[in-house]
Amino acid sequence: MEPTTIYHIAQKADWQQAVLSGLYFPASFDQERFIHCSTSEQVEGVLERYFQNQSVLKLTIEVAMLIYPLKYEWALSVNQLFPHIYGPINLGAVVAIETIGFS
Repeated sequence: MEPTTIYHIAQKADWQQAVLSGLYFPASFDQERFIHCSTSEQVEGVLERYFQNQSVLKLTIEVAMLIYPLKYEWALSVNQLFPHIYGPINLGAVVAIETIGFS
């Protein structure tokens, strides 16, 4: 069974732009055409692999509130299925935001 909430680690500047525009696009969206997300069990590994020594935001996303498609796809580098959103994240789907200082 797929989770009802997923998570995305966001740079603060990207989130600030989303608040102004109403839709969240990370810097990687133009190249990849989807937004990387994680399940609760995957968040710690994502932080360790990609966000060491950074202060970032953990967005909690209510899956049922997304307006763009969500697909689970295989990540060969870690041999796991990860949730990917194929479009921007509408701000109404973000139900919690937590600042994480990871080192």
